[in-house]
Amino acid sequence: MVDEPLGNSFSKKALKISTQIWFLVAVAGQWIFAYYVLVLYGRSAVQGDFGAWNNNLINGIVEGDPLGNLAVAVHLILAVIITFSGPLQLIPQVRAHAPSFHRFNGRMYIVSAFVIGIDSLFMIWTRGSIGAFSQHLAISINGILVIAFAAMALRYALARNFATHHKWALRLFLVVSGVWFFRIGLMLWMSIHQGPMGFDPVAFAGPFLTFLAFAQFLLPLLILEIYFCTKEKTGTRGHLIMTVSLLILTGAMAMGIFEATTGMWLPKL
Repeated sequence: MVDEPLGNSFSKKALKISTQIWFLVAVAGQWIFAYYVLVLYGRSAVQGDFGAWNNNLINGIVEGDPLGNLAVAVHLILAVIITFSGPLQLIPQVRAHAPSFHRFNGRMYIVSAFVIGIDSLFMIWTRGSIGAFSQHLAISINGILVIAFAAMALRYALARNFATHHKWALRLFLVVSGVWFFRIGLMLWMSIHQGPMGFDPVAFAGPFLTFLAFAQFLLPLLILEIYFCTKEKTGTRGHLIMTVSLLILTGAMAMGIFEATTGMWLPKL
């Protein structure tokens, strides 16, 4: 057997570590967001004060619209479930040592993804939302991709093609996280520019928000596909370039998480 070149072995290990760092930072940020949603809206629900949801939601609870109000409640509940359970599906140790939990959690995650994708489309086109048509279109495409990627992940799981299933699960994880990516991207942008830049904060519309509405799912997907290609088809140089790129992106993501946590989420709790 020919030993693997030392440089290639190092670059593979560096890429793996940078990926793990990205994942840990992302999970921490997503669980902070899930905790925020759970406490903010759950506390009001327990108290029976559903009207308080309107302090933070556009067209949250609307009198005389029980179906729309149910859609809002379902969306919030599933957002918490998906954000907490999704990362657990991607941890190798969970898959290896708790296969029964992995299967149960996976079924719950897939069903939740289907429902929240449909729910998102229903809410954006029947209840309306702040922002421009281009933003609504982007959210709709994101919702359609959530449904499609959930179907693909399920298809390959049932076929026991776990390598392909894992890739679709990663794609699903990213598009389901679009709302979260939007928030940390927005707060990072505002932190850099010390305020709104490229959009009207009152109308919540403008060129930057249109860009961000599409980038919230297209950019992570693009980076993931580059990662797949780099990992499978390049050597030491490609691995190292991807490693450095991931570390830079992780740093930017961490800044966005910090700004969103301290400026948007914690002050409301």
